[in-house]
Amino acid sequence: MGVDGRALVLGGGGVTGVAWEIGLLHGLREHGVDLTTAGLVVGTSAGSSVAAQVLSGVPLAVLFEAQRAGAGAEIAARMSVGGLLKFVVAGLWPGDPARGRAWLGRQALRARTVSESDRRAVIARRIGDGDWPRSRLLITAVAALTGETRVFDAASGVSLVDAVAASCAVPLTWPPVTIGEVRYIDGGVRSVANVDLAAGCERVVVLAPITQSARRSGRPAAQLAALGSHVRGAVVSPDAAAREAIGRNMLDPSRRRPAAEAGRAQAAAEAERLRAIWA
Repeated sequence: MGVDGRALVLGGGGVTGVAWEIGLLHGLREHGVDLTTAGLVVGTSAGSSVAAQVLSGVPLAVLFEAQRAGAGAEIAARMSVGGLLKFVVAGLWPGDPARGRAWLGRQALRARTVSESDRRAVIARRIGDGDWPRSRLLITAVAALTGETRVFDAASGVSLVDAVAASCAVPLTWPPVTIGEVRYIDGGVRSVANVDLAAGCERVVVLAPITQSARRSGRPAAQLAALGSHVRGAVVSPDAAAREAIGRNMLDPSRRRPAAEAGRAQAAAEAERLRAIWA
């Protein structure tokens, strides 16, 4: 649990999800609500990238302006309809969910993508090449061959760049990431936000660019409710204006600027209810 009983959970949602979350965090800070002071931060996929950036010591205003600057060094991509269907199949796999994740992982290992080194370079440029933050940070990934979940933290002996790259390795779109002798795929394959990792915290705020999953139990709101009635929490997802700004392709870096600006604008409507939870 977080040392102060507060957890910030940052969910997956592609390059536009990164922009929206950073914009929202920046806007909330402007309204006097600083979610980055959480004792525990959980990052999944895009959320792991956001977590690494906002806990790095770089001011949120600077990170926000970087999103507004445009596509930058990001690589444009689009998930195919077939790829989306495979996500659904894996999520609805009967019996042990790890078997479905492993099936998707094997598909990812055979997929043609950019090189692992090229993709890692993008992540390194995005978050810098620094050490793990002092704040407690958990980053999720999934072993491609077994479907087992791995939660990286500062004690894992894994660099922050490698942990984030693994968590962001969208199967069939980006290459699985090699750490030691294991290749990993996106932590969002297990859950779009992995809210259950905030168990033990009494106040939990979830920023979730994506709220749907194949199984209802994997949805952020359901996972937050499962933490218990004693937990004060909220799930924030893109409002109508933000969804329009993000567009249909969450992997399109040209949408970073409008997504970030929409997140900042949405903060005005969310600040009071989140202040009541966070204060």
